[in-house]
Amino acid sequence: MKLTDTLEETFLALSSNKARTSLTILGIVIGISSVIIMVSVGQGATLSIQASIESTGSNLLMIMPGAARNIGYSVRSAGGTAQSLTIDDADAVASEVSSVQYMTPEVTGRYQVVYKGNNTNTSVMGTSDTYTAVRNLSIDQGSFISSQDVNNVSKVAVLGPTVITDLFGADAVASDAIGQTIKINKMEFKVVGVTNTKGGSGFQNQDDRIYIPYTVSQRYFSGNKYLSEIDLQISSPNLMTNAQNDVTSLLLSRHNISDPTIADFTVQNQADILSSISSVSQTLTILLGAIAGISLLVGGIGIMNMMLTTVTERTREIGLRKAIGAKAKDITFQFLTEAVVLTFSGGIVGVFLGWIISWGVKYFNFYQTKVSLFSVLLAVAVSAGIGIIFGYYPAKRAAKLNPIEALRYE
Repeated sequence: MKLTDTLEETFLALSSNKARTSLTILGIVIGISSVIIMVSVGQGATLSIQASIESTGSNLLMIMPGAARNIGYSVRSAGGTAQSLTIDDADAVASEVSSVQYMTPEVTGRYQVVYKGNNTNTSVMGTSDTYTAVRNLSIDQGSFISSQDVNNVSKVAVLGPTVITDLFGADAVASDAIGQTIKINKMEFKVVGVTNTKGGSGFQNQDDRIYIPYTVSQRYFSGNKYLSEIDLQISSPNLMTNAQNDVTSLLLSRHNISDPTIADFTVQNQADILSSISSVSQTLTILLGAIAGISLLVGGIGIMNMMLTTVTERTREIGLRKAIGAKAKDITFQFLTEAVVLTFSGGIVGVFLGWIISWGVKYFNFYQTKVSLFSVLLAVAVSAGIGIIFGYYPAKRAAKLNPIEALRYE
């Protein structure tokens, strides 16, 4: 039998019962589109996380107090309460590790912030004038903290856009805040600058933050000499590993610790963190795709059910074909072609529908999504594969029918 004849017979067979054919195709459409959507959401989440982490700075090393435990990736014990890093450590690292381009100390905490009748509870970060260089932070209006502000322990503040909205109203602009006086933990600060919108990073919103000199944080808020974190920008990506080792050796020496396993600090490489989080995100993407794939399995069972029903309904036709000389492989190929056409048609429509929904989700800013060529090709291949796998048994069953018994079938 020619391929064109087979395709013509396939079209006539499938169009003879349009409702059943449409419902069977619908099962494949739902399955394929679900896979496309779930995988695109997972890949979009991975890209969003990567962009957020990369936006916090380039060639970044983070030194944090507290011991590390390597379970999957570095996790600090007592990360928020440990106290082991000082400004002397930060200065030593900046001056003695040659690959360090910029260094900035951090003293963080959450405090109540008030402006007239409005108030908010937000993150207050004590830092220095080099923070903008290390963390790729830009200023929208006014200026950032200066070295003079740090040395003079000046009560000045730089606000994030979210803080502006919370304190000055939804219609407020950056210029409305410049020169105003706000209260942080009942202490007055003069607003000298407003940062540009940067967005969230992990569990933190970088726009919902206030920056003040770290000397002010130490004197009036934390009440001690310790730092919450030391951030370093390394001069080249190729020097990251060496810099991490040099910083670790220097701090071990300064803290009189001979055994690195009992270090009272953690040095984290931004690239390592990015790799670990991306790995977790990719695993979740696979999981989402697998869950959506269950609907594909259900659709495949629907294909098999329809083809078995079709074989039963066309028993006399199969007997007649075999009686006039059709071979078993011709019957097998005919029914297998029908199953593949069903699933392939559903796959094409499913890919289009999945792409449209994923695009819509991203376009209307519901969630970040990314439809990759690989996921589309995989979905089409899977749809064709389902047709072959779930159509093979009904096709072989049809081919094995005895022509005499088939002709007698009522």
